[in-house]
Amino acid sequence: MRKSKQHLSPNDPLFSPIAAARSRELEIPSRWSEYLSPEMAFPTTTTSQSSAGGGSTKSLNMQFVVQLTEVGEGLMAKMYRLNQIMDHPDPDAHVFSDAFWKSGIVPNFPKICMLVSKKFPEHTSKLQLERVDKGALDLLNDGAEVYLQNLEPWVQLLLDLLAFREQALRLLLDLSSTVITLLPHQNSLILHAFMDLFCSFVRVNLFSKKIPRKMMLQMYNLLHAMLRNDRDCDFYHRLVQFIDSYDPPLKGLQEDLNFVSPRIGEVLEAIGPVIFLSTDTRKLRNEGFLSPYHPRYPDILTNSAHPMRAQDLANVTSYREWVLLGYLACPDELLRVTSIDIALVVLKENLVLTLFRDEYVLLHEDYQLYVLPCILESKKMAKAGRTKQKEADLEYSVAKQVEKVISEVHGQALQSCDAIHHERRVLLKQEIGRMVLFFTDQPSLLAPNIQMVFSALALAQCEVMWYFQHVGIASLKSKAATRAVSVEIDPSDPTIGFLLDGMDRLCCLVRKYIAAIRGYALSYLSSCAGRIRFLLGTPGMVALDLDMSLRVLLQKIVQHLEHIPKPQGENISAIRCDLSEFRKDWLSMLMIVTSSRSSINIRHLEKATVSTGKEGLLSEGNAAYNWSRCVDELELQLSKHGSLRKLYFYHQHLTAVFRNTMFGPEGRPQHCCAWLGVASSFPDCASHIVPEEVTKIGRDAVLYAESLIESIMGGLEGLLNILDSDGGFGSLEMQILPEQAAVYMNYTSKHSISSAKSPGRISGFHLAGHESYPENNGSIKMLEAAMQRLTNLCSILNDMEPICILNHVFVLREYMRECILGNFRRRLLAVLKTDSDLQRPSVLEKLICRHISIVHLAEQHVSMDLTQGIREVLLTEAFSGPVSSLQMSLKSTDLHSGSATEVICNWYVENIIKDVSGAGILFVPNHKCFKGRRPVGGYFAESMSNRKELQAFVRIFGGYGVDRLKRMLKEHVAALLNCIDISLRSNREALEAVAGSLHSGDRIERDANIKQIVDLDTVIEFCTQAGQCFAFDQLLAEAAGAVLEEGSTLIYSLLEGIIKHLPEEIPEKKEVSRMKEVANSIGVVGDHDSEFIKMIIEEVGGADDGSWNLLPYLFSAFMTSNIWNTTAFNVDTGGFNNNVYCMARCISSVIAGSEYVRLEREYQQTRSSSNGHIDEHLESQLRSSLTVEASIKSALQLFVKLSADIILDSWNENNRSDILPKLIFLDQLCEMSPHIARSTLEAYIPYAILRSIYSQYYSSSPSVPLTLPSASPWSSPAVSLAHSSLAFGHPPSNVGHFQASSTQGQDQIYNNEGTSVGSTSDSRQRNVRRSGPLDYNSLRKTKLHEGSTSSSTGRSPLPRFAVSRSGPLLYK
Repeated sequence: MRKSKQHLSPNDPLFSPIAAARSRELEIPSRWSEYLSPEMAFPTTTTSQSSAGGGSTKSLNMQFVVQLTEVGEGLMAKMYRLNQIMDHPDPDAHVFSDAFWKSGIVPNFPKICMLVSKKFPEHTSKLQLERVDKGALDLLNDGAEVYLQNLEPWVQLLLDLLAFREQALRLLLDLSSTVITLLPHQNSLILHAFMDLFCSFVRVNLFSKKIPRKMMLQMYNLLHAMLRNDRDCDFYHRLVQFIDSYDPPLKGLQEDLNFVSPRIGEVLEAIGPVIFLSTDTRKLRNEGFLSPYHPRYPDILTNSAHPMRAQDLANVTSYREWVLLGYLACPDELLRVTSIDIALVVLKENLVLTLFRDEYVLLHEDYQLYVLPCILESKKMAKAGRTKQKEADLEYSVAKQVEKVISEVHGQALQSCDAIHHERRVLLKQEIGRMVLFFTDQPSLLAPNIQMVFSALALAQCEVMWYFQHVGIASLKSKAATRAVSVEIDPSDPTIGFLLDGMDRLCCLVRKYIAAIRGYALSYLSSCAGRIRFLLGTPGMVALDLDMSLRVLLQKIVQHLEHIPKPQGENISAIRCDLSEFRKDWLSMLMIVTSSRSSINIRHLEKATVSTGKEGLLSEGNAAYNWSRCVDELELQLSKHGSLRKLYFYHQHLTAVFRNTMFGPEGRPQHCCAWLGVASSFPDCASHIVPEEVTKIGRDAVLYAESLIESIMGGLEGLLNILDSDGGFGSLEMQILPEQAAVYMNYTSKHSISSAKSPGRISGFHLAGHESYPENNGSIKMLEAAMQRLTNLCSILNDMEPICILNHVFVLREYMRECILGNFRRRLLAVLKTDSDLQRPSVLEKLICRHISIVHLAEQHVSMDLTQGIREVLLTEAFSGPVSSLQMSLKSTDLHSGSATEVICNWYVENIIKDVSGAGILFVPNHKCFKGRRPVGGYFAESMSNRKELQAFVRIFGGYGVDRLKRMLKEHVAALLNCIDISLRSNREALEAVAGSLHSGDRIERDANIKQIVDLDTVIEFCTQAGQCFAFDQLLAEAAGAVLEEGSTLIYSLLEGIIKHLPEEIPEKKEVSRMKEVANSIGVVGDHDSEFIKMIIEEVGGADDGSWNLLPYLFSAFMTSNIWNTTAFNVDTGGFNNNVYCMARCISSVIAGSEYVRLEREYQQTRSSSNGHIDEHLESQLRSSLTVEASIKSALQLFVKLSADIILDSWNENNRSDILPKLIFLDQLCEMSPHIARSTLEAYIPYAILRSIYSQYYSSSPSVPLTLPSASPWSSPAVSLAHSSLAFGHPPSNVGHFQASSTQGQDQIYNNEGTSVGSTSDSRQRNVRRSGPLDYNSLRKTKLHEGSTSSSTGRSPLPRFAVSRSGPLLYK
């Protein structure tokens, strides 16, 4: 900004009358340089003097008109900034906020400041300010220098307003008095420049009313007097006169513009037909003014029916502003006969008059305050002169009509303005939509109709701006009204989105085919050169006595056109053509021929050239002027007609309307790019006069774009989630969940068949085919609409160009990708859990697949690989570290852990393995799953741990999820092994004593030593948990193997084949160990548990001392535990009620693994002690797998022998009930272990005992205690009611397991594989189980039944052995 002191010096030429008279022509270039952009800078004096001919002065004046108009914009930008700093004061009502006083411009002494303002124009020396606030006056005097400096730049603004007034009035007077015609069809170029300056002059002075001019001037003069010995500043009295004459501003405007009023009236009358046309929507539609083809004559593909009128529609926004401002500043022109009709049309559809940006005045209030009194005065004068002249009658009637219109039009505008503009927006929506489709299909016709495109853009721009300018506007309906009435504008009007989208697509089409448009314009100008040269050579032109300056200008114009490069055979986009000199010369020629001082004027040229039967010289030249702008100023024209940068000042309303209309019933998500693209033009609103505006507007534009992007992405997520809901794609699924099926079955069993066939809902679920009924097809329509919106939105976001706002670039494709993938990740984490607990993996897999199918639907409309992104998300959520057996080089500590995998794995370990909820989780060998007495969260354990669910888990999270779960199982088993190790070390002496007593056969000493073992029950619990880990890990490995076999059969078969040929030796090579670990993870290794425990012991370094040799003795001591008193065997499950089956797996695998590790370490110690020199025969013997097997078998046989001795030695009449589970336990251990034959047990326990036990269990007698009460099938507890019905269970007389009480018989383990105890003995014998008698032939079966005829119903089955032919022998 300039130093303001240079303009406040006493020598300022503006205020020196003598200097002003001498330098009037030099004022313009020197004063306004601050307000002009570099490209609009004023020419120097030497340039103007060097111009040849009389036309140079006219050309210079024309340039001054354009530049002074820009000066007016700069003045308003300064006043706008001042108004912002002062927090929008109200000088007329003397209302000032706290921010006004704290702004630092006006001294913060309200009493003094408001007094000098109210008493304006009275001089401050006469106001006796010391009586008002003596203390404030003293402080003001002390800081006068600082206060003066703060006010000085803004008082300079007042001086600039005064100078602008003088120069603008001089130019307006010069133009109105010298230009012979200002009609739009004859002299449109000069007309627009003249009216733009006129409107700028009126706006500047109306806007000046909003700043505290009086207070600023009075306080500045008061401070100046304090510092200059009571002397007023040199310009004080002139500014007082100026401000007083423009208080209110319209009073001064009407007086100053009185001399140009008739010319303004002529102009407004001339543009009346275009105003009427723009408001006649029916005519615009029927006559095809905005169509590339005539509606009634489709063969006419160019708009040749009315090209000039359609071109005039591009200026209709300016015409409306001319009408509003013209009749407001020149009210006498309303008394013309046709003027009131023109004014009525415009007044009826507007409530505010926009001054600058978002500053406005209430239109009808100003008309009633400042226009109506003038009309009443004219009416009074006409009435007084009725008897003197006949014209007075007409004047009186017109004035009366104008008075009526102005009085009534405000109410009409409040009621109908929104409806008028809504109808216009609907028309433009339809016409622009057709236009886009037509020019997309026929781009070659875009160039000939480019002016019509500009007209459509201008009309749409006007309607969009009107909508936001009138949001929230309220005004008094009449003078007597006390309450303001606001116009009812629909904030969810979808036509705004359509207009924005149509304008954006039209602008994109123009930019896409800009080379074709430039080529067409160049061709037109080339042909126009020949026509103009022909017209200059006609007899009429030759006969005219043209002076030399005009003749030179005409020749230069022709030369400009003839030197235009020809576009044939060249790349048009590479042609650089600057036609600004041509336009400048044409304007110079127009200023000459339209001047009343010129001997050759516009009428002479028209008469000399129109007689040829073609277009006249002026028509050809004006058309060439317009087409030349399509060559080098096409982007500027597009910005003028199609830019919506002024919406920045309404961006709060813009955001609100966007959110209301974007995803509403009539909204179109594909319009979002148009809403967003507006932000890129916001920084263009910044004025170079106020440098800080660039930063502020740019920041606001970025925030607006981010806010809209957030809303767009939120809408995109909403569409995805709608389709992913149960009412979306979920309603189209053909399968139902088991719990839903159970609810249906329960419902149909309780209700009649007719009611079950009804198409309504049953217990929250739809029946199949419900969407086929007409009353239910709304959901299908909603689904189709959501799919349509999703695909449209994805397509438009994919095709949208990056949005650049200053140094920010927004690429919507990337935002869309992040939104889709981020939403997928959030949905994945959200569906992991239900309201009660973890979601079943099979249901989770179905939900994930459903969401992925929606993403695939969107992927078809974008040029991105969203599938790869989905894989990355799944990998991120599944990856919790490198696969231990495959990715040895990666370090898990440096990598991200998948949260989804962690959630599921933690749930399985806590609830299935550790059973922290106390649900009584048991492993069921026959069914290969875990079951519980009550549900864990929302489901029973069986519904979460069966093979189907684990396979779903593997398919979702892949090898990383499997490895993470295995790692957690290993960590838990390692901790349990550590506890066993601690127990072995702490009980070593007791175990050694037990070993000695067992081998000596001293029962009393043995029992005493066993009692010395501490925490035996705790170790049993640890072993049981370890066995559960082995069982779960095997189920997981089998599930992983099944998935791998299904998806990669070759890899699975390769691993399955390799494992059979791996060498069995000690120690194993590292590669062999890794291969076995990989194979064991997919369940193709025969001895899964032993391999599992061996890997754990090798990793943690366990079993490293001699105490592990006492394992068989510790495990055999388990037979003395009290847990056997409550242990019972269940035929259906093949297991026990307290999971000791898992303890058997633990004992077998821990003994086998520890023996393997022990022998491996012995071999290594032997090699190290002999320095690697070992006898080959000894080495082969040590490394042989037979040695390992023999050692393992020996240890297990020792355990079986010792356990059998303890069992049989402790049997007596008092506690014999616990012998049955112990014997079955040993039998199952021998059956499941690959290292010991089942026949081994017969050496210690006669097989007749086992046969009798199994015969009793498989008989039809219900007397054996129930082992696993209150179990459940697959689903949630809601289904358990269905199993109390005979339709779902088995007859009580045929139950194949034994009841503990009469209340537990009907709610037992449900065999999900379809294998349950039947109603006949054959079906009982065919019952599938994993443990039980060996292969019986028919003879042994007969004997078995014959030996089991006891009908004893006692609680213990042992008395039956007394009558059995193969009863137990008597051990002593």
